[in-house]
Amino acid sequence: MGMFSSDVKSLDALFVDVLKQIYYAEREIGDQLEVMIGKAKSPELKSGFEQHLTETRNQYERLEQVFRMHGTDAEEVTCPAIDGILEAGNGMIGKIDDDQVMDAALTHAAQMVEHYEIVQYGTLSAWAKEMGRDDCASLLQKSLEEEKATDAKLTRIAESRLNAMAEGQRSPQPA
Repeated sequence: MGMFSSDVKSLDALFVDVLKQIYYAEREIGDQLEVMIGKAKSPELKSGFEQHLTETRNQYERLEQVFRMHGTDAEEVTCPAIDGILEAGNGMIGKIDDDQVMDAALTHAAQMVEHYEIVQYGTLSAWAKEMGRDDCASLLQKSLEEEKATDAKLTRIAESRLNAMAEGQRSPQPA
């Protein structure tokens, strides 16, 4: 299974292919955030997920704008990377019964997604600049900054209280 279309022979074609992948990913992430909001117990984490869901929907619309500006139809292409990240997060979360440990796991799963998005938006923004598409780059950069801010907020939430609360639920250590 390849990650890119076989007809990718230029930076422009690569840009469009990755744009289609992040477009798909943002929709999938939005669906997953709705599930995570329902599972989160920490009010701060739940609120953070709700805020990011709004940002995700805005990012999806921003991507549609980039497609239009670039003269390409907005189209989703399945992204095996985000599918794998979401599957890994769901697999981990499905095994947890404790609320505090669940919040720590949800934070981890969300940060796996954030790091994927940071890579995608950073790369797309750089490619857009290289192709002289500063208009597209500025929109992609805005999404990149939102993803970085969300990642920093998740780190702050986890390190300020969620990890410590989950640690309080520690399993006995083997002798």
